Amino acid sequence: MSATLGVAAISLLQGAPALAQGSDGAASGAAGAPMVGAPVPWGLDLQQAGGPIKESIHDFNQLVLWIIVAITIFVGALLAYVIWRFRAEANPVPSRTSHHTMLEVAWTVVPVLILLVIAIPSFRLIYYQDRAQEADLTINVTGRQWYWHYAYPDQGNFAFDSYPVQEADLKPGQLRNLEVDEPLVVPVGKNIRILTTGQDVIHSFFVPSLGVQKYTIPGRTLETWMRADRTGTFYGQCNQICGTNHWLMPIVVKAVPQAEFDAWVEGARQRFAAEGGGQPAAMAKAADEGAVLAELRR
Repeated sequence: MSATLGVAAISLLQGAPALAQGSDGAASGAAGAPMVGAPVPWGLDLQQAGGPIKESIHDFNQLVLWIIVAITIFVGALLAYVIWRFRAEANPVPSRTSHHTMLEVAWTVVPVLILLVIAIPSFRLIYYQDRAQEADLTINVTGRQWYWHYAYPDQGNFAFDSYPVQEADLKPGQLRNLEVDEPLVVPVGKNIRILTTGQDVIHSFFVPSLGVQKYTIPGRTLETWMRADRTGTFYGQCNQICGTNHWLMPIVVKAVPQAEFDAWVEGARQRFAAEGGGQPAAMAKAADEGAVLAELRR
């Protein structure tokens, strides 16, 4: 009984907005202020939503949460009733009933109905996350041991590497194990198609506050999408065990207004071309053709 009540209490606490990850001032920010999508100390709930995918995940999480709460309360109440009603003093001669048709039908049909209630929105969410319907921008993401490689084929096909900032090099205000030297910059309010692949082993492109997670698999190109509806910085990490330093493979997505994004693109084209980060035209064409072929095979 104590365990049952404990589960119900924790479930209710997790559903309380006041104790959600987004309740932290740094995470939620004031109205109109840039958002910081990152874990907070003692956070109990999901990270605050920075876009529509994460909001859909929150809605599905709440649905499943209240179903679990209802089941927990029902089982706890049933257990308490059985303990009280069929105790030795009140029921000295135990029943010999071994089968009850209605009960057996009920405990088969009811769980099936509950699973259907969960499955329908679950499949809708999976398909919603899968592909961008009307993408405004495409970004190629390549997982490497142990850093990320980003390419912008729609913006001149410049590319660059994003390395983690070591703890000794952190500046004041930067987050330990989550900062990178070159963030992934995207415009606010735009649907971003993400095409992932891996260079060496399987990695995972995972940004919780934007609700995006996709494996980067060598030899395959997978598609997902994301959209940031607020300006801000959204942190993630590779959550696939991809080797010794898989724990230090952070992702930083910086969402900025369109004008600021356009200015960043102009500077990035020149800077990364000068640094040798861009791909030659022949290599870029081959990479694009390989991505198309991978998608057709899938």
